[in-house]
Amino acid sequence: MRLVTFILSGLLTAARLAYSQSVGDHIAAGDRDHVARNAQSALAHYEAALALDSTNSDALTKAAYEAVDLGEFTANPEQRASLFRSGEHYARRAVAANPRNAEAHFQLAAALGRTALALGPRDRVKYAREVRDEALAALALEPHHSGALHVMGMWNAEVMRLNAVARMIAKRFLGGGVFDEANWDNAQRFLEQAVAADPGRIVHHLDLGQVYADRHEPVKAIEQLEFVVRAPVSDYNDPNYKKAADRRLRELRELR
Repeated sequence: MRLVTFILSGLLTAARLAYSQSVGDHIAAGDRDHVARNAQSALAHYEAALALDSTNSDALTKAAYEAVDLGEFTANPEQRASLFRSGEHYARRAVAANPRNAEAHFQLAAALGRTALALGPRDRVKYAREVRDEALAALALEPHHSGALHVMGMWNAEVMRLNAVARMIAKRFLGGGVFDEANWDNAQRFLEQAVAADPGRIVHHLDLGQVYADRHEPVKAIEQLEFVVRAPVSDYNDPNYKKAADRRLRELRELR
């Protein structure tokens, strides 16, 4: 009996210690996995932290980041959509927990933007206003936030890439004033600012290169895409971005 009592007492003490330490421990472990580009494990750690503190803005923001990263190149459309929904869910909670958190607003914009890109042009437009609003909210708090600058660049580019029917729908959903703000100059300017703010992030260079290509500036496009191909891998999806850049480079070179 004493042995059982001793064991139970020890388990309770361990549980109390785990509870008091594990939120921070799980976030720290998730951060290490993030740096090591182990997004699945990082997400598991952030979710474990949230199981103990469901309103932790740091864990919510980072869980959103990993979920969206995992979803971006997931082949199964249902799994991809589920991960994007999780990212959106965590990001909304992060914004609610700390409305002054620029990263949380950016992660919400990113999650919504990824969901939108997986849809057809008509459904995509429905997300456009909130994506823009959240990216602008992040920039109001942190004007040089490279991710939010990137989202704004892509927002402009994606509106400009819409076909005539989708553009008509966009104007109805967004309103003429917001819709008319979209242009290629803004797409290029925001993406150039994203590159300047964080020149090591290869996804900024990839999408800037794509916009240069859209604007019929192949020399500038090739310069950005060659940077992506040469650059060291640092983020989870960088290998996929490098493959995309290599494919686009070959297409552009064949056209010259």
